[in-house]
Amino acid sequence: MKDTIVAISTPMGVGAISVVRLSGNKALEIVKKLTKHQDFKDRYATLCHVYDEKNEILDEVIVLFFANPRSYTCEDVCEIQCHGGVILAKEILRLCLFFGARLARSGEFTKRAFLNGRLDFSQAQAISQIIGAQSLQASKMMSKQLKGSLNDFVEESREELLRALAFSEVMIDYSDEDIPEDTTQNLFQNLEKLEKKLGEILEFSKMRNKLLEGYTLSIIGKPNVGKSSLLNAILMQDRAIVSDFAGTTRDTIEETINLEGNLVKIIDTAGIRESEDRVESIGIQRSIEAMRQSDFILAVFDLSRALDEEDLQILEYLTTLSQEKFLLIIYNKSDLPRVLDIEIFQERLEGIKTLSMHTKDTQGVLQIKEILSQKMLENSKDGEILLCAEFQLQAIRDSITALQAAKSMLETLELELFSYHIKEVITFISQLTKPYDIDEMFDKMFGEFCLGK
Repeated sequence: MKDTIVAISTPMGVGAISVVRLSGNKALEIVKKLTKHQDFKDRYATLCHVYDEKNEILDEVIVLFFANPRSYTCEDVCEIQCHGGVILAKEILRLCLFFGARLARSGEFTKRAFLNGRLDFSQAQAISQIIGAQSLQASKMMSKQLKGSLNDFVEESREELLRALAFSEVMIDYSDEDIPEDTTQNLFQNLEKLEKKLGEILEFSKMRNKLLEGYTLSIIGKPNVGKSSLLNAILMQDRAIVSDFAGTTRDTIEETINLEGNLVKIIDTAGIRESEDRVESIGIQRSIEAMRQSDFILAVFDLSRALDEEDLQILEYLTTLSQEKFLLIIYNKSDLPRVLDIEIFQERLEGIKTLSMHTKDTQGVLQIKEILSQKMLENSKDGEILLCAEFQLQAIRDSITALQAAKSMLETLELELFSYHIKEVITFISQLTKPYDIDEMFDKMFGEFCLGK
C-alpha cells in the first residue's frame, strides 16, 4: 500500500488514446518528472509533453490529477492520456517505472479502493462484473449495485435484526415479565418478510446469472429440416453449408449474435437420428449434449414431410426438457404443401410456443428474434439485487437457515437461542458486503480484474 503503482488502463492495440494510470503518494511527483510541468490542479486536465531520459519529447499528452481522498483509490491518482497504439503507452509505462513506480498487479487499483473505504466488497464485485457483462441489462443491474443498492439492503436488514436482538436481550433480563403477544407477532412477521426477501434475491440471482454470462441457444431437428438455413437466416449470412443431402452438418457450428443487448451463442447442431457413421454419431451426441446445456432450444420440424421415428425421438427429448428449458417449435418450409401432422406436438408439448415459417421469410426470422428478446427481457425483471459471487449466494442460504431457526425459537419463547440465531443472521448478511474470510478472497477476486483496474 506504500508503493506507487502504475499500469496501462486501456486495451493494447490501435486506438485514438491510451491511458496510463498511477496511484500512490509519489504519483504526482513522477508525473512532474515525466512532463517537466509543475502546475497540476486537482481534477483539471492539463495539456503538456512527456519527455524521455534524454530530455527528448516523446508525446503530447493530457494529464488528469485527482488528489486524495477524492479519487478512485482514495490516494493521489494521475492519469496520462497519450496517443493510442502500443509503443507510446509502453514507453510512458517504462518511464514511470524508471522514476520509482511499481507495476500494478491485476485489480490492485480496485483493491486499494476497497481497503481505503472507497468501495465495499459488493461494489468491487459489481465493477468486475460490469467489465465482463455480456448484456446491457446485466450492466444496468451491476451499476445499481455499484451505486450501493446491496449495501443499503444489508444495512436496513442489520438494523431490523439488531432491533430484534435488542428486544430479545431486554426480555431475557426481565424474564419474569409477560411478553406482549402482539410484540412477538410483529417481530415474527418482520423476520418472515426478511426471509422472503432473501429467498427472492437468491432465486433471482440463480436464474439471472445468464445475464452476466450470456445465453446459449441450440437449433435441433432431424437431418434436412432446415436447421442450417435457419442459422444463416438469423445471422443474415451464409455461415453453414446448406445441402439436400442428409447429414451435411456433422458437428456443431457456433456463432454469436446480440439481441436487445444480450449476447447469445447460437449452436447449429448435427441432425439427430440413428447413424452407423462413426463421425456423424459423434456429432449427434454433441447435438444432444448441446440441447441439454442450452438455455433456449429452437426445435425445427419439416411441415412438408410426414411424421416419422426420428421426429418422435426428438419429441421425446423435448418432452423431458420442456419444464426446465425455453422451447420454441419451428414448423419450417411453410411455403410447401403441408404434410406433417402437428396434433401430436400439441398433445405432448401443450403450452409451448410454436411458429410456422420458411427460412426465406424475413418476417418469420424477425418473430423468432422478438420472442427470444421478450423472454430475455422477462429474465431481467422482478428484482434489483443480483448476486454473482458464490460466497454471496452461500451467505444468503446461511442467513435463511439461521432465520428459520430463530423463528422456531421465537415461537417457543426460547429467547437465549433466539438471540444466538439472530446473531448468526447478522453475521451471514454482513458477509454480503464485508466477508470475514477476506484475505484469501482478496487474492482470488481482485486477481480476476484486468491490469489498470
